[in-house]
Amino acid sequence: MLWRAALAISSAMFLLAHLSDPHLGPIPTPRLAELFNKRGLGLINWYRKRHRHHRRDVLDAIVQDMHRQAPEHIAVTGDLVNISLDSEFAPAARWLDQVGTPEHVTLVPGNHDAYVRHVAGHAAQHWGEFMRGDDGAAFPFVRRRGPVAIIGLTTSLPTGPLMATGRLGPGQLARLAEVLVTLAREPVFRVVLIHHPPIPSRGHYMKRLIDAPILRALLAEHGAELLLHGHNHEQQLAWLDGPHGRIPAVGVPSASAIISDHDEPAAYNLYRISGAPGAWRCAMTSRGLSNGHDGVTDLTRHPLKLVG
Repeated sequence: MLWRAALAISSAMFLLAHLSDPHLGPIPTPRLAELFNKRGLGLINWYRKRHRHHRRDVLDAIVQDMHRQAPEHIAVTGDLVNISLDSEFAPAARWLDQVGTPEHVTLVPGNHDAYVRHVAGHAAQHWGEFMRGDDGAAFPFVRRRGPVAIIGLTTSLPTGPLMATGRLGPGQLARLAEVLVTLAREPVFRVVLIHHPPIPSRGHYMKRLIDAPILRALLAEHGAELLLHGHNHEQQLAWLDGPHGRIPAVGVPSASAIISDHDEPAAYNLYRISGAPGAWRCAMTSRGLSNGHDGVTDLTRHPLKLVG
């Protein structure tokens, strides 16, 4: 009876939203002592170009449109802040509260959220309720929402100047394998959240996930139904090997990006998930800024069938 009840729950449609890389600005005025490291270069880069490409009014419009779609849950895959100043984390927490409650929003951090070694614990201190499993566990954590099991991973770590690499580490990878094995026995649609993409893009060697081959091997052995990431500020779709078929890995543009030649314009994705184990269905729709229009407009791209 319990198994039948779980399958009945799984058959209902579940709407999951995904946005990433808001890069909340403006950057607060730093103390001079905060700039004698990688942050100094990051601040120069912000004022040289990034501040023109990431706008809060664009981000607000994206979030408002997303709320109008009434998703059951929202996934945010990192890079809330820019150069990890101590004073950036509390405003980012207030923004998260506007996106939704910790029950309704799941966050994994990005490389900009751990820009320098000094702030290694700041994300957990300020955003911890959004990055914790149902049992209170940290990475990798699991949250069950309707038919979906959300698996949160962190690739966030301090790196040297001009570097934006990520790393999962052997401990987290070993626990991930255990989580995937356990969830494979349950009637759940497994969604993996990670900041860095699992397949490096051409020309992005300095931004890659260092242990991505091990992650892909784990997914090939134990499976998942969907992987969501950010980092590259692009709408991306890659297919990973799984034990019973291919696994879609999907990235989104920055949620605050203007229409320009620098990055793809701001967008977020919606996933309509239904079905049951062995017969899952998942269709993706992307909504965001539209080229050819002035200001912020809604764009609905054609749904993409990912599973089924």
